[in-house]
Amino acid sequence: MKSPARRTSYGVKGAPYAHPSPTALERARSAPYFFLIPASLLFLLFFALPIGYAVWLSFRKVRVSGLGLGAGAREEVWAGLENYTGALSDSELLGGALRVLGYGCIVVPVMLGLALLFALMLDSEKVRLTPFTRLAIFLPYAIPGVVAALLWGFLYLPDVSPFHFVLDRLGLPQPDLLDGGPLYLALSNIAVWGGTGFNMIVIYTALRAIPAEVYEAARLDGATPLQIALRIKIPMVAPSLVLTFFFSIIATLQVFNEPTTLKPLTNSVSTTWSPLMKVYQDAFGNGDIHAAAAQATLIALATLVLSFGFLRAANRRNKQEAAR
Repeated sequence: MKSPARRTSYGVKGAPYAHPSPTALERARSAPYFFLIPASLLFLLFFALPIGYAVWLSFRKVRVSGLGLGAGAREEVWAGLENYTGALSDSELLGGALRVLGYGCIVVPVMLGLALLFALMLDSEKVRLTPFTRLAIFLPYAIPGVVAALLWGFLYLPDVSPFHFVLDRLGLPQPDLLDGGPLYLALSNIAVWGGTGFNMIVIYTALRAIPAEVYEAARLDGATPLQIALRIKIPMVAPSLVLTFFFSIIATLQVFNEPTTLKPLTNSVSTTWSPLMKVYQDAFGNGDIHAAAAQATLIALATLVLSFGFLRAANRRNKQEAAR
């Protein structure tokens, strides 16, 4: 008996080639999933499992019997929502949230405003040395946050700051930026100095993606460079502005490095100045890991709600503008 003929097709030049077998097709379709396995394992081990464990700890507590001495005197039991109710009624955690809110009201608009301004300036044809300027603005972002906070902290100290030396020689007042109300400006300056470059790169990349024909048509219609920036460039990079605002909100709610690094330099920064500092103090200072887990979970939920609400509002506005 003759073996069944193999199904063939013909290419452009008439050369026959065999269709792939079903087994080969299944392997080709499943290949992308094998490439996802390493990233999925890393996500599971270092992201999903720690979050799940923190949520589990937030529903537990340690019950102490007697003096808490001896075997079995300390027992971990189910606490339900007790840790959450305690976190919501904690005045130190709420006070830290209010301080971070004031801090964010300074950082976010100033940082995004400067990032947009620098991006528009770099996108102008009259700017010279654009690569060097772009690198110089972005460079502070590459410096670790702790190092940046230490550098600025010593610049703020009256005894070692060169700015205070110059002000003293000029007979001008020397403000103490690490005491009282100016502390917000000192912390905000560190965040703005370090984060403006990253946001500028995001916005500048979006500006470079705008077709040159759009600018040429605007110039033919008599638009000035200022009108092009306000009526063409800024509206067209609105998605990038939304993205940078989203990242800035998350970074503001999770502020930890700057106040923690400046704490040894001033008495104005307490161990619970920000919500994350409160979580760290309860977990490693007070030894109450369960209350800290509940607080961290609430901070994560607040970040999720704020971010999701802002994205919904931005998407709704974009749909309304598109409908017009």
